[in-house]
Amino acid sequence: MIRRLSLMALAIGLAAAAPAQVTGPARVVDGDTFSVGAERVRLWGVNAPEGRQVCQNDQGKAYACGDVARDQLVGLIGGRAVRCEVRDRDPYGRAVARCLAGSTDLGEAMVQAGWAIDYVQFSRGAYASAEAEALRARRGLWAGRFETPSLWRADARQVHTAPAGPPAAGCVIKGNISAKGRRIFHVPGQQDYAATRIDPTMGERWFCSAAEAAAAGWTAAAR
Repeated sequence: MIRRLSLMALAIGLAAAAPAQVTGPARVVDGDTFSVGAERVRLWGVNAPEGRQVCQNDQGKAYACGDVARDQLVGLIGGRAVRCEVRDRDPYGRAVARCLAGSTDLGEAMVQAGWAIDYVQFSRGAYASAEAEALRARRGLWAGRFETPSLWRADARQVHTAPAGPPAAGCVIKGNISAKGRRIFHVPGQQDYAATRIDPTMGERWFCSAAEAAAAGWTAAAR
């Protein structure tokens, strides 16, 4: 009887220690973040450019590397359901997880393609070989010059110690990302416009027109 109770206790303990699982269709926010249902997921062990981040290509020309990284992740998922093993929670409440689409490790694939870097601080070098391969082949970000996303975010926080204002006169449409990962734009005069804050470090942005916002993938907020 004692042995049976011990085995039951062990089984319960193992079940409690097992990592949480998140599965389902993904709505991509940026190169290392997406939503699965109501759960916001941050890929474990990798760091991709932020939504507003700009890099330089091999000819020294600026391009929206954050948008390219996002599109790369969308392509890797390919409309398939993702399966994520949650390893932690970050300060924003996001599930930090190793995720697969089919048999593809999304974090590793992003690093191999050169659109994310090995986040050594957390990965302990789990994707170091994938990064070395991308660097040798000068893939993605490695084809030109870029600031590591963590440094870019730190710089952005220093610049945006106060709520971010429009980058240019007349560009007053707010592109907000909801807790569920929905990209919604708000125009002056709408009910939630004044209360909406834009944080570029989270991929949010300002637009100069509703047409520009819609073309970038944002949906108009309900009036």
